[in-house]
Amino acid sequence: MVAKQEFEHYKFIAEKGQNPLRVDRFLLNFVEFTTRNKIQNSIKAGNVRVNDKTVKANYKVKGEDVVTVVLDYPKERNELIPQDIPLNIVYEDDDLLIVNKAAGMVVHPGYGNSDGTLVNAVAFHVNNLPNMGEEDRPGLVHRIDKNTSGILVIAKNERAMTDLAKKFADRDLDRKYVALVWGDVKDDTGTITGNIGRNLKNRKIMDVFPDGEYGKHAVSHYTVLERFGYTTLIECKLETGRTHQIRAHFKYIGHPLFNDEDYGGDVILKGTTFTKYKQFIQNCFKICARQALHAKSLGFIHPTTKKYIFFDSELEEDMDQLIKKWRKYAIHQSL
Repeated sequence: MVAKQEFEHYKFIAEKGQNPLRVDRFLLNFVEFTTRNKIQNSIKAGNVRVNDKTVKANYKVKGEDVVTVVLDYPKERNELIPQDIPLNIVYEDDDLLIVNKAAGMVVHPGYGNSDGTLVNAVAFHVNNLPNMGEEDRPGLVHRIDKNTSGILVIAKNERAMTDLAKKFADRDLDRKYVALVWGDVKDDTGTITGNIGRNLKNRKIMDVFPDGEYGKHAVSHYTVLERFGYTTLIECKLETGRTHQIRAHFKYIGHPLFNDEDYGGDVILKGTTFTKYKQFIQNCFKICARQALHAKSLGFIHPTTKKYIFFDSELEEDMDQLIKKWRKYAIHQSL
């Protein structure tokens, strides 16, 4: 008996502004949990097509090219299991479920996280969630990182999912984040622009590629909320929605998120050499043992009522306590 071979099917449409980029590098930037060798083997097998024609690895992807690829699954996928996990539900109707996700909760099943995720919890709460071709991500139209807290919207039916997916693709919504970053950010308001793609050496993290040769176009707007001398509390609004966009962009401008282990924010980057200050920072790391990032609010036109709805959330206790501790420190330093 021949074992059944399973495959992942991907389809990407290159953005209008895409600079010519080898198709193997293009796919490395888009496909998670794969390798260049695996992609090149797929190309050799004729499983990569651009505009419905097979191509070689050196083909240069251009703006609006349609790229499709078939890859072996990295490993067997598990069936999604609904689990009775508590959810912090902010709002619910026949179309939508708005939740305030806790830090530490993975959004959807993936490699190394087959259960215990937000999607497992939502699947228990809502029957027959729609999916857009990805069986382990029903209802999802956007994501936030495991260690980022905050507002997420889940679609409860296909009509709502299609409507919300378009809103996120077109950035036709209002979404704001709050973050504590290292250093005294120079300007009260600003914009960070730079393509974001996977780090060429460490696929777990993202890098900024300012020359535009690699990665996807990304724009982040920020406003300073409070200054604490060695750290700054900022509000961030995204013009695009790339993986780790805020984390990568602020590292790029020299202000990584406080206690962001993946992006170098989990060491003392600013401040004094005094032992008391070092102890203060270590205590801060213990209070908020993750990147200090919260998806604060989300607003959009409801897919059915066509009325604008807006949802705001309080900071998680760990991040709230962290900010209070820095505020107290800054006041003490100014006396």
